[in-house]
Amino acid sequence: MRQLPLGIRLQDRAVFASFLPGSNALALAAAQQLAGMLGESMLYLHGVAGTGKSHLLQAICAAVPGSAYLPLAQLREHGPEVLDGTAQRAVVAVDDLDAVAGDADWERALFRLYNDCLGGGARLAVAAAAPAMHLHIGLPDLRSRLAAMPQFALRLLDEAQQREALRLRAAQRGIELPDETIQYLQRRFVRDMARLHELLERLDLASLQQQRRLTVPFIREILGEPT
Repeated sequence: MRQLPLGIRLQDRAVFASFLPGSNALALAAAQQLAGMLGESMLYLHGVAGTGKSHLLQAICAAVPGSAYLPLAQLREHGPEVLDGTAQRAVVAVDDLDAVAGDADWERALFRLYNDCLGGGARLAVAAAAPAMHLHIGLPDLRSRLAAMPQFALRLLDEAQQREALRLRAAQRGIELPDETIQYLQRRFVRDMARLHELLERLDLASLQQQRRLTVPFIREILGEPT
């Protein structure tokens, strides 16, 4: 993983090639266009956890060296000053917007960031759990600016798409993932792709260390579950 200021890291595998779009092809295309400096210069993604919002924001940053990835749920404790100067980057990706909605200081800082990006030519991508108009944003000017950005709602993958996404991620890691293993993981972590990807990384490491295939008995052993 690549180290960023304040300990923030981009996941090495959070790139466009590892994103299975499912019903989110339009959001993927918009993110790729923004990263390619084509089309709209702003983008707002929203959806429940596990739909791939953070993956797309990090993929944009991975495609544009020197971008600023700002997951506000992690950065909130540092204060809104962490946003200072980020509009000088080519792309600014603000994740977890809802984590600071309702905080007047953060909202004013985000409004300045929006204006600085607009005036300086930086591209701005934002992600939150819900559309801007449904968040508890107290600053009307910020809410209206965010609501005017191109909006894309991300949806969870269905079970078949989830299996395909796991195979894609496993293939990129050079992992052989038997069908029964995928089905077991799906039953245990229903529709939670973020958790499944984290688990896959953990299992990959254990598999390499012990030189064993990712079978269901091996996974149960790693998770400390009875066989």
